[in-house]
Amino acid sequence: MNSSLEQLTPLLSGCAQVLSKDELKAKLDLGRPLRVKLGVDPTSPDIHLGHTVGLTKLRQFQELGHEAILIIGDFTAMIGDPSGRSVTRPHLSHDQVMENAKSYQTQAFKILDPARTTIRFNGEWFEAMGFEDVIRLNSRVTLQQMLQREDFRDRIDRKLPVRAHEIQYPIMQGWDSVVIRADVELGGTDQLFNILVGRDLQHEEHQPQQVAMMLPILTGLDGVQKMSKSLGNAVGVAEAPGEMFGKIMSISDEQMGDYYRLLLQEELLVSLHPMEAKKALAERLTTRFHSAAEARHAREEFELRFSKKDLNSADLPSYIPAAEISRDIITLGVDAFDRVLGIKKSRGDLRRLVEGGSVSWRGEKISDPKALLPHEEAGVLKLDRRNAVRIG
Repeated sequence: MNSSLEQLTPLLSGCAQVLSKDELKAKLDLGRPLRVKLGVDPTSPDIHLGHTVGLTKLRQFQELGHEAILIIGDFTAMIGDPSGRSVTRPHLSHDQVMENAKSYQTQAFKILDPARTTIRFNGEWFEAMGFEDVIRLNSRVTLQQMLQREDFRDRIDRKLPVRAHEIQYPIMQGWDSVVIRADVELGGTDQLFNILVGRDLQHEEHQPQQVAMMLPILTGLDGVQKMSKSLGNAVGVAEAPGEMFGKIMSISDEQMGDYYRLLLQEELLVSLHPMEAKKALAERLTTRFHSAAEARHAREEFELRFSKKDLNSADLPSYIPAAEISRDIITLGVDAFDRVLGIKKSRGDLRRLVEGGSVSWRGEKISDPKALLPHEEAGVLKLDRRNAVRIG
């Protein structure tokens, strides 16, 4: 194992905040593998690029000889992490969570070394708790502490509800750290409060306190909010190569620096033309989660469709509208997105795409939301920057 100083620089790289660097060095000086915790809640079946920021840092610890502990929050997922949210998450059943957890593990191992990863489900300890145990655990923290959370305070100020079960989440996440005796916990900057609760609970249990390593949050495709499947702004690591490549190409030029830094762990070269930089980013990330050949093909298809504007020659999915469906562009667009591309779009979404100039038929832009496509006419219907279908 490398010396603590040799490990410290790469481990601190890319972190937004570490509490504290001196504590991390002291733990590394112990000369033993550290127990490094990352928790994920399988609230949906897929991991997206935002999740990979923490997973990549966990892999870095693995490569330096430390023990990676991936907590699958089968119990915490049923509450749903309230961090940064202005509304309560919908409830999931335990069966739904466990089904999601299967694909979570498969996808996480695209980054982590399975042979050096310990998987723990927090249901192991929470299922064994009786109501008296839960009350005793709750007695460790005060309501005033919980209401220090910015998102809770914001909701209260806006007269929005904060449900009692949501207050349990930081306590449960903190107790995970006690059970596994975590030396380090990784999380996004919005996780700081939860990780500090873990430190407090470890202190009460006379354990050494974990180091909190906070990582920057990756913005989604909208360039504004945290990447999230529920917000529809995510790039899933299991998405088809062409879909992944196309989605990454839709990020703004302003986001590219963060994407290079957080996903590739390198700085964006200012000498690169923005379009070439974006294509290189999309190709490298698609290679990481698929293969170099699939990434090259995705790039060629993208360039054929959008850079060279040669949609007629591109490999597009076929769309045959049902005979009874209206041929107006809004109805056809919603149906094509849903049935062929598996993407849910509302009529309002399609209207905005049409009015924004994104939709075209046989190479001609459609600007009228009431436009009708002729029956029996074949051609390419371009729906937005990434998606097109072939009719007929």
